Amino acid sequence: MQRTLKPIAAATGCLALTVSLTACGSSAASSDEKIVTVYSADGLKGEKGDGWYDKVFKDFEAKTGIEVKYVEGGSGEMVQRAVREKSHTQADVLVTLPPFIQQADSKGLLQKYAPKGSDKVRGGDKSADGTWTPVVNNYFGFIKNKKELSGDAPRTWEELLDDTYKGKVQYSTPGVAGDGTAVVIKAMHDFGGKEAAMAYLKKLQVNNVGPSSSTSKLAPKVDKGEILVANGDVQMNFAQSKSAPNLAIWFPAKAGGRPTTFALPYAAGLVSKAPHAENGKKLLDFMLAEEAQREVSSVGGGFPARTDVEATDANARALTKLMSGVEVFEPDWADIGKNLKEYVDAWKTATGS
Repeated sequence: MQRTLKPIAAATGCLALTVSLTACGSSAASSDEKIVTVYSADGLKGEKGDGWYDKVFKDFEAKTGIEVKYVEGGSGEMVQRAVREKSHTQADVLVTLPPFIQQADSKGLLQKYAPKGSDKVRGGDKSADGTWTPVVNNYFGFIKNKKELSGDAPRTWEELLDDTYKGKVQYSTPGVAGDGTAVVIKAMHDFGGKEAAMAYLKKLQVNNVGPSSSTSKLAPKVDKGEILVANGDVQMNFAQSKSAPNLAIWFPAKAGGRPTTFALPYAAGLVSKAPHAENGKKLLDFMLAEEAQREVSSVGGGFPARTDVEATDANARALTKLMSGVEVFEPDWADIGKNLKEYVDAWKTATGS
């Protein structure tokens, strides 16, 4: 049965030069075990066991007999955990949002593996060196409480500075959560650069409740009216809205401009020195198989990663309507990957976080 794990303790008691690596559980001793460990950003697992991960993992276990062990957190949190465990690798598969999947690759956390079906994923959407591939396409967005906020308000970034939103805005932490980092990326795009974006986020801090390491935990607060606006992403929030009737997804625009967003896919890779690498490969293949991809929208509320899978279910039609009229831009991921620390530090300085 698939289950969520508590933090995995670091391996201890392995004496250098006297005990083999297999005694530390790094590879051979556990390679035949019928388990696979997934470290993932939150959003694809349903709170009531009804998410895309829940369905895919259950089907995978039934078909292969391989148990899925699941560890969830913010994208940056998962990468940092994998970095700390490099000498005693625990994870087999890593799933994060950009730019953290690129960061994981640059830190040597991923090994080359092209899952079956990855040839049907657009070349620009996957790594050039074959270390990671999107399994669910997605877009960055915001959410609001449509019961408390009348009409189509708010529509712009500037409206969030109004006293109406004092203590009623919250977004997840840049540098820790993928969606939180996306706030900085979108603000830099919409306001025309780092300085202008930081000047705005400094003003917004007056109304901001404070940081949150997890984006998924913000939706219930918005639904209950504890806060009115938060950040998120289309897939996660669309799925959450099924049991949170007051949620509405929206895309902030700069005053006088169009609403914007950018692709923020869940990208997966096989971890370097994975203790159950063959099982990890099987799971990656399974997630990109046509059947699982067809369920990305119908079960998960997301967008298929494969171009040859055309979703026509009710969710897919609703998602298409939601994205209508929204300008989709492409971030400079190379620049963001190179200067991520600088941008996060600038945010910390601007907001006093």
